[in-house]
Amino acid sequence: MKFKNVFIALALLVPSVAWAQFNGEARPEGDSTLVLSLDDALKIALSENTSVKVADMEIQRTKYAQKGSYGQLFPQISASGAYNYAIIKQKVYFGSDSDDSGSSSGGGMSAMYSSMLEPIMYYIQQLYTATSTPFIPYVAPVKPDEESSGDGAIEMGRTNQVTASLSASMPLVNFQLWESLRITGDQVENAVEQARESRLGTVASVKQAYYAVLMAKASYDVYNAVYENAVQNYKFTESRYKVQKASELEMARAQSTLAAAVPNVYNAENNIFLSLWQLKAVMGLDLDRPIDVQGKLEDYAQHMFYDLNEGAEASLDRNTQLRQLANQAEMLAKQIRMQQYAYIPSLSMSLSYNYYTQSDKFNLSQWKWLPSSTLVFSLSIPIFSGGQRYHAIKQTRVQASELALQRENTERQLRIGIRQSLSTMDTAMKTYEAASQALGSAEKAYDIASKSYQVGKSTLTDLNNTELTLTQTRLQAAQAVYSFIVAKAGLEQTLGYDFTEEN
Repeated sequence: MKFKNVFIALALLVPSVAWAQFNGEARPEGDSTLVLSLDDALKIALSENTSVKVADMEIQRTKYAQKGSYGQLFPQISASGAYNYAIIKQKVYFGSDSDDSGSSSGGGMSAMYSSMLEPIMYYIQQLYTATSTPFIPYVAPVKPDEESSGDGAIEMGRTNQVTASLSASMPLVNFQLWESLRITGDQVENAVEQARESRLGTVASVKQAYYAVLMAKASYDVYNAVYENAVQNYKFTESRYKVQKASELEMARAQSTLAAAVPNVYNAENNIFLSLWQLKAVMGLDLDRPIDVQGKLEDYAQHMFYDLNEGAEASLDRNTQLRQLANQAEMLAKQIRMQQYAYIPSLSMSLSYNYYTQSDKFNLSQWKWLPSSTLVFSLSIPIFSGGQRYHAIKQTRVQASELALQRENTERQLRIGIRQSLSTMDTAMKTYEAASQALGSAEKAYDIASKSYQVGKSTLTDLNNTELTLTQTRLQAAQAVYSFIVAKAGLEQTLGYDFTEEN
């Protein structure tokens, strides 16, 4: 009995603390709680939500990719350099090969060619030798004996060789490249539409979380009213029981009714905290930041009207999924044209400028640099590729057909979703109308039962039955409003109504 009395005392005191927090009273001065309207919550979410930030960054990435692809139209300039050190120089032979006996089949001609080329090779060497000494005329060397004449090979080149080049190339006529640049523009548009889809999803999530807070508060108000009535009935029954005007059974029922009302208050209070955390999560706020929402669920009951016929015939031109599928279809069409352009010849131009020097001595100041430059026009004519281009076009056309079927199925599913939202809204409007009419009768019945109980003409059971009916009616009305506004938020997302454009 002592434990029961302690429990009743706690039941009388604890829920009153929670009631002071959620009953809409003025907050104490210095309270840091951020009170948000629905518009404030949406604005914060569109600037702080992670998915929205990622989508905006994706737009920037695709724009950079588009600008980078345009660089293919400009000349591609590069520079290079090379240094070669000849460990063993290359040798060349003049004349015919010797037989195994050492005799040459054309020995006379070979000797004549060698004697004719020796002064020419000497002057070429003089030309490539960067020295400040005066020109030395050619003097025929003394021919050694035939046994010491060597293999008759002449070394070519110098020990040190340095090459520096500057080259530039650019396409002149390339239909494939031009079409690929158009595809990058479509990719940017698709990224923008994906970012819009992220914003629409964020707006719908914030609305649903905001409405969930209002629904939790409405449930709390209902269960707290039940708790207050239970407290009053308990006190009244207790006073009558003390003067022996109420039976012990009525006293027990009053205690059990009060005890049963307390858990509902705590659960409703916990639902408010959970829904506020969910709202902060979708908004991108710190979960430890104290926030609250403005208004009540009853405020939205005044706007519970919608033309269902107009909604069923609403256009899906603004739907983000269909827009993305349309962008993808356009990109596939351009990709087919780009693959068809692979049959067309392409023309490109390249320009190179080279510096070349070589010497046997590693003396940079005496090296003689010789420039050279070339301008090349390249015409590429595709003739045969083993059917690769043909089958690539066929593959892309199959993808386009798949995308068309996917778009048809997506539109069908969206139409079903619209009908479901409209059906939910219609049911909610009818439920709210019926609950509103029943609410007045339930309140009147409870007042009559309460007064009858106070004068002893009815029992506590009768009073509890009328209160149960009143509680159910209030919850039905609140649930109808909540179902309507949540379904409407989903419908607006399907139809592609953006928050900024809507305002």
